[in-house]
Amino acid sequence: MDGFGRPVAAAESRVKGITKLDTTLAQPGPLKNPVFRTIWIASIVSNIGTWVHEVGTAWLMTSLTPSMLMVALVQSALTAPMFLLALPAGALADIMDRRRLLLLAQSWMLFSAAVMAWMAWQEMMTPPLLLLGTFALGVGFALNAPAFQAIIPDIVGPQQIRSAATLSGAGINVARAIGPALGGMIVAAAGPAAAFAFNSLTFIVVLWVLARWRPSPRENRLPPESLVPAMLTGIRFVWHSSSYVNVLVRGFGFVLFASAFWALLPNVARVQLGASATEYGLMMGAVGVGAVAVAVMLAYFHGRISAHRLVGVASVIFGIAFVLLTYISSIWLAYPLLFVVGVAWVSALSSLNGAAQTNAPHWVKARALSVYLLFFFGGMSAGAACWGIIANQFGLGTTLILAGSGLILSTILLNRFTLTNVAAENLTPAGHWPSPVIETKPEKNVGPVMVTVSYQIPTENQPQFLELMRELRRSRLRTGAYQWHLTQDLANPTQWLEVFFVSSWDEHLRQHDRVNLEDARLQAQILEISIDPQTKVSHFRARSR
Repeated sequence: MDGFGRPVAAAESRVKGITKLDTTLAQPGPLKNPVFRTIWIASIVSNIGTWVHEVGTAWLMTSLTPSMLMVALVQSALTAPMFLLALPAGALADIMDRRRLLLLAQSWMLFSAAVMAWMAWQEMMTPPLLLLGTFALGVGFALNAPAFQAIIPDIVGPQQIRSAATLSGAGINVARAIGPALGGMIVAAAGPAAAFAFNSLTFIVVLWVLARWRPSPRENRLPPESLVPAMLTGIRFVWHSSSYVNVLVRGFGFVLFASAFWALLPNVARVQLGASATEYGLMMGAVGVGAVAVAVMLAYFHGRISAHRLVGVASVIFGIAFVLLTYISSIWLAYPLLFVVGVAWVSALSSLNGAAQTNAPHWVKARALSVYLLFFFGGMSAGAACWGIIANQFGLGTTLILAGSGLILSTILLNRFTLTNVAAENLTPAGHWPSPVIETKPEKNVGPVMVTVSYQIPTENQPQFLELMRELRRSRLRTGAYQWHLTQDLANPTQWLEVFFVSSWDEHLRQHDRVNLEDARLQAQILEISIDPQTKVSHFRARSR
């Protein structure tokens, strides 16, 4: 029996039956799904435009100012909005129509890129205006990213999610290989304004595809969550999920130092190597070719090498490449080194992204991903600015050596934060909590609601009980509770009372839907060491005086 009075085995067998049925029914690959295929192609086109735009922005800034800090701040301006807006964007993607949110974000990015193209064409662009335009484009990206990652389960079946995510990553890498080289040629032939205009046109392709897409409406028996409570729930889920915290720490530690590469590469190309715009685009393309090559290799290594080890090895290789880049004086020697950089970058990035995807259940996926993006792009933005300041003070070569050495050292120090992938079936809602037995149904927004669960635990089992309850505390807080306590009856030491608080009655009902099989097994373990396998559950609501 579980902590709320129903058999865990029944819930587990139900989910296993569904999983077996889904596996047995051979579904077509994601690319045979016309909706996924169309959106996938449109996203490749858009990502090519993004890389073309980035080449134009970086090259234009090196033309406007010799300051390495200003060039590095381009990366900060692009990624800072993700740090500022990731949480509300993730919450919005979980509580509102994701298609409408994507249409809004893509329209904003189209407008931003078009304005930048016009200003560059009129030769009105200055370093501050270029940073402002880049920041505006980053705002659209921040609104777009969590929703775009979270729509995959809305398009393909549950057995195709991992394949679809892999294809999405491959599409990004293809764009990474094509976009920079194309951007270099466009900038060399027609200037940065043409690169910005090209990017604005690619958003039209995505808007056309999204306008034609008609997703099935999500069925919710409860009203949608409000924005701020949804954000707080997402934060609590991440904070009380040790596996997700590990992803955040490793991701931040990696990108804080790796951001130096993207921030300083334009200066390496123009100052250290004396490259042209076309050659700079080819340098970026070499990174992309390495990214595409490793995408094929990762399919082979999947299941043979853990994500934790892959991130560690890739980080060390990336750090060594930083140091070697300092001593490169020929652009022809830079190409193979940048190919290796692309291999290391995507190996680490895909492993971190995969861990972020698989460690969050569907109900909070966009919010969890938004927290991951907040840490990742926050590290990217802060790192780029810091490395730009250091480069201005100590020079390009010294900065690259410091960043590379720092990346290797951080990898060693953070190795104890192990990356693990939670099995998908463990995140499946168990559905084993019965409907609350109450006399009168509270109003939906009435709260807070206090829930109590009583246990009878023999003295010899109490040390084990306390260990299990520490895990149960994290489970309650992950699924919606904001406060948790465990009390013992002084008159009867075998009697224990668990107490947790939820913000509203509707939020507690959502909690019923969020409890997964992993939580159910934990509750079953607790009841196995109880005197009475039945528990008494009570619900209390706050009343005004």
